[in-house]
Amino acid sequence: MCTPMSGVVIAIDAGTTGVRAFAIDDTGAPVGWSYREFPQHFPRPGWVEHDPRDIWAAVESTLAELRARLDDAGHTVAAIGITDQRETTVVWSRPTGKPLANAIVWQDRRTAARCDELRDAGRLPLVRDRTGLVLDPYFSATKLEWLLTEGGVDAGPDLAFGTVDSWVVWNLTGGAVHATDPSNASRTMLCDIRRAAWDDELCSLFGVPSSCLPEIRPSSSRLGVTPDGIPVSGIAGDQQAALFGQACFAPGTAKNTYGTGSFVLMNVGGACPSPVDGLLTTIAWQLADGALTYALEGAIFVTGAAVQWLRDGLGIIDDAADTEALAGSINDTEGVYVVPAFTGLGSPWWDPYARGAIFGLTRGAGRAHLARAVLESMAYQTRDVVESMRDAAGRPISALRADGGAAANDLLLQIQADQLQVPVTRPAVAETTALGAAYLAGLSEGVWSTPEDVAQHWQADREFTPTMPKQVADTRHAQWRHAVERARAFSSD
Repeated sequence: MCTPMSGVVIAIDAGTTGVRAFAIDDTGAPVGWSYREFPQHFPRPGWVEHDPRDIWAAVESTLAELRARLDDAGHTVAAIGITDQRETTVVWSRPTGKPLANAIVWQDRRTAARCDELRDAGRLPLVRDRTGLVLDPYFSATKLEWLLTEGGVDAGPDLAFGTVDSWVVWNLTGGAVHATDPSNASRTMLCDIRRAAWDDELCSLFGVPSSCLPEIRPSSSRLGVTPDGIPVSGIAGDQQAALFGQACFAPGTAKNTYGTGSFVLMNVGGACPSPVDGLLTTIAWQLADGALTYALEGAIFVTGAAVQWLRDGLGIIDDAADTEALAGSINDTEGVYVVPAFTGLGSPWWDPYARGAIFGLTRGAGRAHLARAVLESMAYQTRDVVESMRDAAGRPISALRADGGAAANDLLLQIQADQLQVPVTRPAVAETTALGAAYLAGLSEGVWSTPEDVAQHWQADREFTPTMPKQVADTRHAQWRHAVERARAFSSD
């Protein structure tokens, strides 16, 4: 056991639309943060890219700003942890550290046809058994394969591949460390999740040279140090970090993070479960003792992004926070349903050809109906995943812990409680993704001794209990499922 240290811990949360640097003290209380958005690129329909240099610039600026504030307040930094948008594929040159192409983002659907080919060739059982994933363009392997076969990237010895965490670690350590952790590795479709190791057969299937892969290190371990000597000591993919930050350490505990997409995870303990239709099996984290914790996951591609669409695409709100008041100005959508399948549907459908749709429009429908329908779509999609998870685990979820940006929306969480018919709890610190990364880093450096020490710092802000009769909730959900069926398989490319 490490001797407890003083000092704050910084989490770098490299998300899909921006980077947040977030600091907590040894009680888990926030002591400062900084945020920067970075550009999104959409070169073709269904394609989503980032410039890795923009991501690193956002990391540099937020980290510098936060550290200046911490210095002014007299804080020392004990460690840095990293959490990131998962599956996004970054390639760079080892000698120069420069990106070799734009990053292909997790939302990108350009490899849907390739996934179909592999499925038709009978490769799905291998992928499901070895990785816990499905053949879907969401994951990194087909993105990396595309970069090597169609993106002009040379598969030579100078190639470095990583998800965003690896790119950030590389730059934070001045190019000294090329590493990832099991939670991110398990999202690439190249990792055997029972061994937490790269799989030669999968690398061969996707034409990926093992020389380009990062070293897989425990989620809570010292990876390296910054040029000024601060330990970089924790990594977890954003959703696994949120599960850790929500103190869901016991098997059966669950959380939902409402971000660009939404992700429901349930801790299922140290034994890797068999594949479950409609859900993913993923590595949640690996602590320094080497023990692995697994989770069932339902990945919903578009929730908060639909609110951004209301703002940027339709212009019916000026700010995401306006959605609650606008949606709350009416009691129901009067039959209007929005299926936000802008980049296909994730769990439990896994339909890359679904497209967004609005159903039930009448002459009386207006801005408020669309805003409320978007909020309801978040709750309906979460219910779809929770019901699949319940069936797979053989037991109901008795409560749900909610976090992420949209968890600040009281109306959304009330709708969610009504649809699930169980309490939904919002934590006092909503940024649990960053919190989880900070806790993992702090555990490695002795700021906290055990996960049980971490759990003592979790506090609830508010609990939402069901107020809608179950029959009404079921009727509305059934109509939602009808709308989903109409939106599925709309696009063929």
